[in-house]
Amino acid sequence: MTTEMLQTIIDSNQWGALLPEIMLGIAALALLFVDLLFPKARPYLSHLTILAFASALTVLLLGATTGNNTTQILFGGLIEQSSQNDWMRVFFVGCGIFVSHIGSVYLKNNPLAKVEFYHVLLVVIAAFMVLAQSNHFVSFFVALETVTIGFYILVAYGRNSKFSLEAGLKYLIMGGFSSGILLFGIALLYGVAGNSNLPGVAVDPLNFDQLGQFIASSNEYFNNSQNLMVRIGAVLVIAGLAFKIGAVPFQIWVPDVYQGAPTPTTALLAVASKAAGFYLLYVVLTGPFSSLHSILIPLLGIVTILTILFGNIAALGQRNVKRIMGMSGIAHAGILLIGILASLQVPWALGAVFFYLVTYALASFSVFEVMAHVATGEDADQELENFDDLLKDQPFLGGTLLVGLGSLAGIPPLAGFIAKLLIFIAAFQAELYLLLGVALAGVVISIYYYFSWMRASVMKNPFIEDEDRRPVLAPNLLAKVVMGISVAATILFGFYQGFFF
Repeated sequence: MTTEMLQTIIDSNQWGALLPEIMLGIAALALLFVDLLFPKARPYLSHLTILAFASALTVLLLGATTGNNTTQILFGGLIEQSSQNDWMRVFFVGCGIFVSHIGSVYLKNNPLAKVEFYHVLLVVIAAFMVLAQSNHFVSFFVALETVTIGFYILVAYGRNSKFSLEAGLKYLIMGGFSSGILLFGIALLYGVAGNSNLPGVAVDPLNFDQLGQFIASSNEYFNNSQNLMVRIGAVLVIAGLAFKIGAVPFQIWVPDVYQGAPTPTTALLAVASKAAGFYLLYVVLTGPFSSLHSILIPLLGIVTILTILFGNIAALGQRNVKRIMGMSGIAHAGILLIGILASLQVPWALGAVFFYLVTYALASFSVFEVMAHVATGEDADQELENFDDLLKDQPFLGGTLLVGLGSLAGIPPLAGFIAKLLIFIAAFQAELYLLLGVALAGVVISIYYYFSWMRASVMKNPFIEDEDRRPVLAPNLLAKVVMGISVAATILFGFYQGFFF
């Protein structure tokens, strides 16, 4: 590497571009000192965490990191900053705000350490934000593993619950397995693209842009074995991402981990982790793997069909609401996969995917917020019966639950209906007719388990005595504000979606 190249890399190290992530890192450390030096401030740790997220969000929304809509390659190609990536950073900060509040409700019902939860949450969200800007497999893998290690802690955070500890062990095993698959795929790609015996070798084989150019221009001199290595490497990378989004056949961890993990962790897994996986899938499909569509698209089509069918059919027999959210999340992953495949042919479909992610996040956080208030006993043991007559007993919680579930089910005029409709229109324009038919069948199936939950919340089960019912934690003012925002946005986006296009 020449002196000029080193100087170019040094000049691209613009730390101000990562100001929101740096702010969250500093806030994570500051929380530890606040907890140590000011014990009386412990009841306000969730407020301080939300304040940190709000500050980072303000910096992002004011455009202090970019100042324009141009794309910048920073830190020697490790980071790509663009308006599209900034949108995802805003999304993850929003997830952090909602999860912080759900965490405060959960920790109020469970005698666990508080500061460590918020500390890890801040680090995980910052890592998500770096992950969304990755333009290199080094930054990609380091950020992804930072997120994964954080989840190892958060999933097993309820150390007083055998369900949480079991979920943590299962997630640790499956997470390590998926990381190994992903790393092996990256190693295969590096081995081929960095082979000095091949013409056109990439200077930086792990850079997304250079790797994509190498794969696209190397077909003429690839022999069969080298072509096979590239394809296997790409498939293994896709498989590692499929674990994060809970797609078949890597969905096996979802129901047990969703049930056993603390409710705020389940919410973060269901929304932020899934969104990151889909965005990275889009990045690699349109970047380094753009010339491998003939192999990857049919493979992802099969995965999409199996994911939609498995998620919806498996959810039909569930009574535990966290497992229902896990299975339905698998089904939603299948619909989002359709959106990703459609976006490769229909440009505006990416906006539909972004819109779907937002509506799914709003509805999911509404449901998990209600679940956190209902879970006054064992957090993992939440059955449909625990929500009986919720609308009458706690009208605010019951109404929020109905709106959230209605949006997830795709009931008009809620935002979830429009989100599904836009994905289906994009799939039709992309001529993905088989996937569209399977998705429509999945939506019909999903009505059963969503409406079973909605029915429980508005009706009283005559076979359960009043003394056997769990007490429900009444929402305070802040909880009502948070739920009110998510419900209002779910209704508003059902009528207006222009912001996303």
